Amino acid sequence: MFQDLLSLLFPEVCHACDEPLARGEQYICTECNVRLPYTDLHLFGATELNMLQQRFWGKVPIRYAFSYLHFKPKGRVQRLLHKLKYKGAHELGEHLGRRYGSVLLDHHYAKQFDLILPVPLHRLKLRRRGYNQSDGFAKGLSEAMQVEWSNGVLMRNIDTDTQTKKSRLDRWQNVEKVFEVKLPEKVTGKRVLLVDDVLTTGATLEACAAILLESGCSEVSVVTIAAA
Repeated sequence: MFQDLLSLLFPEVCHACDEPLARGEQYICTECNVRLPYTDLHLFGATELNMLQQRFWGKVPIRYAFSYLHFKPKGRVQRLLHKLKYKGAHELGEHLGRRYGSVLLDHHYAKQFDLILPVPLHRLKLRRRGYNQSDGFAKGLSEAMQVEWSNGVLMRNIDTDTQTKKSRLDRWQNVEKVFEVKLPEKVTGKRVLLVDDVLTTGATLEACAAILLESGCSEVSVVTIAAA
């Protein structure tokens, strides 16, 4: 009764629509779960190239490319990402990772990866924000698929400017020499699943994938929460 009263006075709200959650709902209400713009990229076969893989053609070899949601400005997905990145809703990332990890597991992708790595934040930005939103999503994926993850292998050496309003060339030049593999022995011969929050041009993921392949991993796949 006390919990019911507490929920009535201070209701938890859906991170996608800001409406109160009903009993049994977590983070995202049932209606939003139904209406979220899922990509279904996991339904492409191993020999089919999906639209995200095509973005990396001629740049860096990517084995699989997945994204859970389509990014749509001023919609549910943008609100989710805003809450995740700027409003302290770090548990939302793990929740989304567990959900999408379960989908990938059901479609037999878990055995395709040996190690899950999030795109790192620079230590100054990590200190300001308090957490890495990509790391939470990676942890959720790891938990659902039972694949090892680590947030200590990749390191960002330079605190780059925001990528939001940059052209594709500017984005690439902004991240070209930013990343370093801190523990190359952890990636040698491994099939790495690289995790980020949003895929736009793919410049950040390209830079990370390139340095991972140079450090000896056998192949790189990528997954994001959303793709523009």
